[in-house]
Amino acid sequence: MTKEFEIIEHEIVYSGFFRMEKFRLKHTLFAGGWSNEISREVFSRGCGVAVILYDPHTDQVVLIEQIRAGALIRPHRAWLVEIVAGGVEPGETTAEVAHRETLEETGCKLEALHFINEFYTTPGGVSERISLFCGKVDSTQIEGIHGLDHEDEDILVHCVPFDKAYQMVESNEIESAIPIIAVQWLALNKQKIKDKWLD
Repeated sequence: MTKEFEIIEHEIVYSGFFRMEKFRLKHTLFAGGWSNEISREVFSRGCGVAVILYDPHTDQVVLIEQIRAGALIRPHRAWLVEIVAGGVEPGETTAEVAHRETLEETGCKLEALHFINEFYTTPGGVSERISLFCGKVDSTQIEGIHGLDHEDEDILVHCVPFDKAYQMVESNEIESAIPIIAVQWLALNKQKIKDKWLD
């Protein structure tokens, strides 16, 4: 079966810190023929990178905490526990972003980087595609408050045992999708990462 779509009209309806685009399109149907014309708005974020920071020597995971505009609908939970993440700027590789964001958000340098996967966060209405990594760090040197002043970032760093991070997922203390995916991946692959990084 050939899958096709046709964009009838595309416009940018808002451009600010983020961008909103509107598409009118039609597409082929699984049963054959073409769909009716449909209209969809897309929240355009571009590509991003996320890194779960792990110390294989101490079995510690580095988490960050900051206020998130998307979580303001639940004021008592507006500060989310997450992992290092940031957008890909023109000319940057995903690995370069991983190194840059780790330094900006935690104050530490990556010692090694393992690519995990790429995925859309919520493709029903958002274009964002994430490259997820696991990064090796020395957790004994990580603490404090970080972030860039010109981006008004206020990021608190937490170093926790892996078992604690996993418990935070199970208890819904971590409720953002990307760190949930990352912690669950590490639960399945921790021994493989230790074997790789502790040689």
